[in-house]
Amino acid sequence: MTTFPDSAVADPSAWVARFAPLIPVGGRVLDFACGHGRHARWLARHGWEVEAVDRDVAALATFAGEPRVSVAQADLENGDWPYGTACFDAIVVTNYLYRPRLGLLLDCLAADGVLIYETFMLGNERFGRPANPEFLLRPGELLERLAGDYTIVAFEQGEVARPRPAVVQRVCAVKGQGLTVLPDRPPE
Repeated sequence: MTTFPDSAVADPSAWVARFAPLIPVGGRVLDFACGHGRHARWLARHGWEVEAVDRDVAALATFAGEPRVSVAQADLENGDWPYGTACFDAIVVTNYLYRPRLGLLLDCLAADGVLIYETFMLGNERFGRPANPEFLLRPGELLERLAGDYTIVAFEQGEVARPRPAVVQRVCAVKGQGLTVLPDRPPE
């Protein structure tokens, strides 16, 4: 495994770091709406093969020469869906929500694949952006969306202070079995 100096890779979300060990070693991970790629870089540094997708060409250009990371430039909200029959061992999504394509995204997760999802929810408008309800989850929305088809490993929702004050919802789930495991601690 190639290692990078810690300064070369921004710290991942604590939620992503906490549940990444559930991803099969060397597995194929989709970092969906990756932005500048802190999760893609961190996952690659720890041995996973990562596809980083975003619409921001400039952000994707920063991945040039990055081992274990392939990039795809795509408008994830308009036009053709870029993933067709693609299948990933894990999907990581942070700070992004576009409901009309959520079903297509979930279809890209392999059986027994790990979904690590963390984004803003209603109430976040008190702290700034995003404030548009189209981009804010409703209470329990991720649980409702995954019910019956996923084993819920952990779920949290509510106000957080770090990395900045916000109202978030996050889930870690494994595709298949349809079991719910209650969260073991409150949001951090």
